[in-house]
Amino acid sequence: MRTSLISLLLAVSIVTETAASPQSAQSGDRTLDPAWKVPAVIAFIGLKKGDKVADIVGNHLTASLAWTVGPTGTVYAIETAQVAKLHPELIERIKALAARLPNIVVSDEPVATPLPAGLDAVVIRQNYHDLYDKHMAPVDVAVFNKDVFAALRPGGVYVVLDHAALAGSGIGATDKLHRIDPARVKFDVLAAGFKLDAESSMLANPGDDHTKSVFDPSVRSHTDQFLFRFKKPM
Repeated sequence: MRTSLISLLLAVSIVTETAASPQSAQSGDRTLDPAWKVPAVIAFIGLKKGDKVADIVGNHLTASLAWTVGPTGTVYAIETAQVAKLHPELIERIKALAARLPNIVVSDEPVATPLPAGLDAVVIRQNYHDLYDKHMAPVDVAVFNKDVFAALRPGGVYVVLDHAALAGSGIGATDKLHRIDPARVKFDVLAAGFKLDAESSMLANPGDDHTKSVFDPSVRSHTDQFLFRFKKPM
C-alpha cells in the first residue's frame, strides 16, 4: 500500500510539472494545484538567480526552483537510491524534466550520501517524515541533518515543509499517517546546529484533526502543513 501511494504521489507531481512551462510553474498556473501555493513557498525559501539548491526527493517544486535560480544556478534533484529502487520510472521522469531544464542535476545516490558542497538552500517537501520510515532505511536522521548543515554555505537555509501530526506524537505517525510532529522537526534540526529563521502558516488548516492519513479523501491536498526555514549561522 505504501509503495503504491508513494508512486502515485510522485508520478502525478512530476507529470504535472513536466506539462507546465517553468514560467507557468513559477507564476502559479492553474495546471498546478493551487492548494500547493508553489509561488508563495518559493518566495518563502528566498532564492535568487545563480543559487545552488538541493531538492530532496525532487517533486513538483523542482521546475519552479530551477526557473527561480535561472541558468546560472543549479537544482540538485536528489531522488535517493531508496526511491529509485522502488520506482525506477520516477528517475526517468525527473531526467526528462532535466532534459527540458538543463540546470537540474539528477541524482539517485543513497539518501545518506553527502550533498554537494556550497549550497545556498536545501529543500525537503513532505518527505522529512519518510526519513524515519522503513522504505528509506537505513537513515540516521541526526547524521542526515548534520550532512545538510555541512553542505550549506554559512547563511544558507534548510527548508522543511511537511504534514503536521498531533502535538506530542513525535515520530509516531510517520509510517501510517505520513505525518510528523512539527516540534520533533524543530528538535532534530536545531540539534544539528541550525537556527530557526522563519516559519509560515500559509499551508495551515485548523480544520484538520491530524488523525487521518494524508491520503484520506477528506483531507488530501488540504492537510495542516507546517513550513520552517532554518539558517546555518554565519
